[in-house]
Formats: sequence, structure tokens, C-alpha cells
Amino acid sequence: MRLLTSLLLAAVFSLAAGNLAAQDRDVPDSLVAKAKISEDAARAIALKRVPGDVQGVTLAKMKTRLVYTFKVQRKGRPGLTDVQVNAASGHVIGVRRESTKRSTTRRSS
Repeated sequence: MRLLTSLLLAAVFSLAAGNLAAQDRDVPDSLVAKAKISEDAARAIALKRVPGDVQGVTLAKMKTRLVYTFKVQRKGRPGLTDVQVNAASGHVIGVRRESTKRSTTRRSS
């Protein structure tokens, strides 16, 4: 029974680690200790504002604020949307779509 439990736990942790490895993640431990809102809570706030799949997350100091920035791939839309969440209050402080480069080649008639 212990072996089965150990194998099950190992499988769960390896799946979770694989999911995190698929995302860009730049969240320094030194800043995590200063954040009042956890990364998971900030992620839920960002996804409530902009539904989709998180492709990356950063935690950085911007001026005097600590800010989580989530790169969200919206379903059915090209490009990524940046959602910034204040790590102290949990408020969304910015939403910006990254521009997608369009071809400027003209067809000749």
C-alpha cells in the first residue's frame, strides 16, 4: 500500500512539474516573500479578467509596486495579452494586447 501511495504521489508531482515547465516563469524567491498575494491568487484574478491559458508569468518591481505580469493566450485570438496584477492588493492594474505583426506585402494586380 505504501508503494502504491508513493508511486501515485510521484506521478502527481511529476505532472505538476511538467505543467510548470511548459510555461515561462520568472518569479524570484526574494520578491515572492514580499508579495501579499500568492501567484495562484493573482493567476485566478488575471484569468477572471482575461479568460484563456497562461503562457508565462513574471514578478517584478515596477516603480514602487510589486507586479505579477501574466501572458495569456485567449482562445480563438492570435497573440498574447499581458495582464498586470498588483501583488499587494490583487487589483488588475493593466491589460494590454501584444501586437501581432501583419504582413505588409502587397499583391500586384
